[in-house]
Amino acid sequence: MNEKLFKSINQYAGRFSLFDFLMIFVSNKTRYVFVFVLIFMWFKNGPYRKAGYKAGISAGITLLIHTLIKLFYFKPRPFVRRRVGILIPSKRDSTFPSKHTLLAFAISTSIYLYNRVIGSMLWVLALLTGFSRIWVGHHYPYDIIGSAVIATMTSVILDKTTKRNFAR
Repeated sequence: MNEKLFKSINQYAGRFSLFDFLMIFVSNKTRYVFVFVLIFMWFKNGPYRKAGYKAGISAGITLLIHTLIKLFYFKPRPFVRRRVGILIPSKRDSTFPSKHTLLAFAISTSIYLYNRVIGSMLWVLALLTGFSRIWVGHHYPYDIIGSAVIATMTSVILDKTTKRNFAR
């Protein structure tokens, strides 16, 4: 199922130059939007600063989780095993979890818990980031889904366990 879903998305890579450009752009550049939002929130007072702080902590925790998973689990990227449409170069390391997707969902979920509007826009961007990683041939859909679940759970657990320390 995972490979069929991957093929159904990735089969169009390289066929639509405008869409390819958009997916490459999203895959490579959206992280700067998340960084900009974090910096913006850090310099605001009140709940924005707290949301930005928690988003940064959540991103750090998901990076730690990413490192731990990579130490103990290896799954080859789609282009290693078979011929797929790959639009941008990538390392040949493990495909799970997707670092781009982990960070995007960790930040967007943390911010969503404080500001539904900004958080929802970032969630859409996180979904698009995950989709773009499949489109460019770097990850399987289950890698993206798993990364989104890990990051979302990390942000929610962090929020629930630190509510007393970070009064809104």
